Amino acid sequence: MRKEEPNLPSSSTVLWIVTRLVSVWLLASYAEVAYFDVSHLQEMASSKSLMNLLTFTFGSAIGFFVCYLLFSIILEEQVKIQPHVLHNDPHGQHSADTDNNQLQGQMNFNADAGQHKDEDKNIAEGLYHKVKILCWVMTGPQNLEKKAKHVKATWAQRCNKVLFMSSEENKDFPAVGLETKEGRDQLYWKTIKAFQYVYDHYFDDADWFMKADDDTYVILDNLRWLLSKYSPEQPIYFGRRFKPYVKQGYMSGGAGYVLSKEALKRFVAAFKTNKCTHSSSIEDLALGKCMEIINVEAGDSRDTSGRETFHPFVPEHHLIRGYLPKTFWYWNYNYYPAVEGPGCCSDLAVSFHYVDSVTMYHLEYLIYHLRPYGYLYRYNPDSSKNPEAQSKNEALENDQKLKQKSSES
Repeated sequence: MRKEEPNLPSSSTVLWIVTRLVSVWLLASYAEVAYFDVSHLQEMASSKSLMNLLTFTFGSAIGFFVCYLLFSIILEEQVKIQPHVLHNDPHGQHSADTDNNQLQGQMNFNADAGQHKDEDKNIAEGLYHKVKILCWVMTGPQNLEKKAKHVKATWAQRCNKVLFMSSEENKDFPAVGLETKEGRDQLYWKTIKAFQYVYDHYFDDADWFMKADDDTYVILDNLRWLLSKYSPEQPIYFGRRFKPYVKQGYMSGGAGYVLSKEALKRFVAAFKTNKCTHSSSIEDLALGKCMEIINVEAGDSRDTSGRETFHPFVPEHHLIRGYLPKTFWYWNYNYYPAVEGPGCCSDLAVSFHYVDSVTMYHLEYLIYHLRPYGYLYRYNPDSSKNPEAQSKNEALENDQKLKQKSSES
């Protein structure tokens, strides 16, 4: 087990202590002056001296009150703007459900779809029908308006079927009620019941079954490319592969994971035959142990260049060198050697975690709407492994260039 780091006082705590010390000092000074003036009051005969005493006393009281009020306001502002800190525990709590960075309403990012009408989406649309993915999103009654509705407005629209799993049913959203309690100790129960619900009601409607959190962003088109190379009848599942505690590794819960049709079938059956039980409240680890027991393979989700596609944090945590300290748990948990900087992430990334509602729309814009001018073809990861396809693409590109030159002349 890792040794816990000492809890150092935050800046707001230090400010609170300083504020209280200043307050005590001012109060003590006021009391001392008051005592001194009272003891010598009898010696002050003139009315001028009495007026000076009253003026000083009143001024001290006002000064004390103003100082206290000022420091209280500063303290409250410091608490409000504290930065989000990741917990040094892979199974610790997720981002707090605060009102910071929360949007009040949804945004329609498909309003400008006309700008992309000339794009060739044949491959993506073909995979949409060929690789059918059911997505279920783990959420709760308290997060439907804060988080889940922004998932619903962005990436979830590209699932072949999407379900929001909660402890309580909500027919308006809608959300499926799993009849569980809320809390981190209930995550594996919710996962078990969610997969059982999907198996009972939607098993024949999809080939692959994706679990994601309500603060995870998923690029479904890239996930379909990854899964297109495997058969849903193969007992396998994919995600960000961690290595401790399970021989074949297990998939990070926050980055999301996807089960094949056969893997889902075996997982549900395992609880009916007691091959697997609710052995732990740590959802991703417990599921990984079960998968190993029922001979479901932990698949390699890296792209053809060996770069990771599932990511347990937001992009900047992976892309910026030094952002995650080397003492952070992340570096010891990756099944494959972790890379920081631009080499961290595949151009065909599948998911990012700890995505708040604002960043959800940032990613939606950058991935599906921003376009560099003058590029006809997107990155083809299979070209290096398929010389024939690469030659065909080059021929098409050369043909396009010739047509452009002839039209210009």
